[in-house]
Amino acid sequence: MGLNCGIVGLPNVGKSTIFSALTSAPAEAANYPFCTIDPNVGIVSVPDPRLDHIVELIPPKKVVPAIVEFVDIAGLVAGASKGEGLGNRFLSHIREVGVIAHVVRCFEDEDIVHVSGTINPASDIETINIELALADLETVERRKEKNVKAMKAVGTESGKRAAALVPILEELSALLTEGKPARSREWKDEELELMRDLHLITLKPQVYVCNVDEDALLAGNGFVEEVKRIAGKEGAEVVVICGKLEAEIAALESEEDKHEFLDAAGLAESGLNSLIRTGYRMLGLRTFFTAGADEDRAWTFHEGDTAPKAAGVIHTDFEKGFIKAEVYHCDDLFELGSEQQVKAAGRLRIEGKEYVVKDGDIVHFRFNV
Repeated sequence: MGLNCGIVGLPNVGKSTIFSALTSAPAEAANYPFCTIDPNVGIVSVPDPRLDHIVELIPPKKVVPAIVEFVDIAGLVAGASKGEGLGNRFLSHIREVGVIAHVVRCFEDEDIVHVSGTINPASDIETINIELALADLETVERRKEKNVKAMKAVGTESGKRAAALVPILEELSALLTEGKPARSREWKDEELELMRDLHLITLKPQVYVCNVDEDALLAGNGFVEEVKRIAGKEGAEVVVICGKLEAEIAALESEEDKHEFLDAAGLAESGLNSLIRTGYRMLGLRTFFTAGADEDRAWTFHEGDTAPKAAGVIHTDFEKGFIKAEVYHCDDLFELGSEQQVKAAGRLRIEGKEYVVKDGDIVHFRFNV
């Protein structure tokens, strides 16, 4: 799975505006379809109040946050799976991402045309989901043809694999023909392994991003409720954002100005912060920290990684020559106020190669190469 989030949706729903605010870099944005043809890629810092608190207690010369990649993919339209609106190029970009951030227009504005002429989140979502399902169906049908040939190699590993794949392909075909995503069924690990090289778009986790106007940001509206109802049926997450407001916030120069702007709007934080953290978490990414006088840093690892694997995120030598890890949790630091107090309280532990690193751990690795 790609370690990035792809921003998708119909044309003129606010994808590029949201992307520009995310990255504080000007993606091309205009009031006409397909102004984005090649995907824009942006590296985004993951907002983490824990790192801010660590910096207060262990002041460093340098602070480095965790990052996640967002990709702004051009608007899809009905018929994209058959090449409409340059659809095949766009669909290939979506196959490369790990999580889909599906932007849904939940605001009315006569000055911004809607590709179908009316604001209807349920219809918009259905259009995108059907196109993605049809694209996957084409992939599955092609594989079914190849699989028949592979099954002729009776007794070989490839033949056995092909035979095991038959019922999976049939079930996928049935789901996708109905316009249902591959993720609408729970798959066993061994089934997912067999499906892995299909690179199915609809197997990717999806978060719905409701793009609203400022009035609906706090009070909500019927469009948002409709998206939440659909997401609830799918078991998907929903993030509500005002793209226009986020663009204004992103244009402000200082963090102090941004906080004042949010306070004036009655918001605790930027909606984009919630989207960034949601995408990061849905990618299966977690954070451990290193802290000291030179640098406080957030490091990204995969949930379930052992200490040597996490050490390898810093440098391959750390993994190869791993000896031990000195570990305590950031909550211990916040409670006790200093690393010295953490040690004095016996909260710092020595962990070996089997230790599974936890989100929020502060780690000092010992290695020798």
